[in-house]
Amino acid sequence: MDLRRKDRAISNQDARNILLAGEYGVLSTVSSDGQPYGVPVSYCVIGEAIYFHCAVEGHKLNNISSNSKVSFCVVGNTQVLPEKFGTRYESTIVSGVAEEAFDEAKHDALVALIEKYSSSYYEEGMKYIAALTAKTRVFKISIGSISGKSRK
Repeated sequence: MDLRRKDRAISNQDARNILLAGEYGVLSTVSSDGQPYGVPVSYCVIGEAIYFHCAVEGHKLNNISSNSKVSFCVVGNTQVLPEKFGTRYESTIVSGVAEEAFDEAKHDALVALIEKYSSSYYEEGMKYIAALTAKTRVFKISIGSISGKSRK
């Protein structure tokens, strides 16, 4: 990915750290008629992939079925700098391909989501997974490229 402000580029490892620490990310897809669509999602990272869960049908799923190429953006720490007419920020953008995860990969992603967002409720989370797995789909975004920027 070509950055206009190369002086704000960060290392791939720093970009990955922002991805790992993020609370949510914005998944961007494109519909079959070319309409862009961005939606915030909860996610986890396992290895070289991002996983998110969703309902069994919906707009983003329709888009992924017609074009599996996606973009995923995470914004880390920010601070408005009014006197500088700017913002201190850090962000990461991932480009990749989305595909549905099944069986063990689906289960592992759901467990990782419980560990990330509800670790104090692990046992209850496992019951939640058991009860709702059939009503939940999980998608994997294989990370094709990752880049990040920051203004310190």
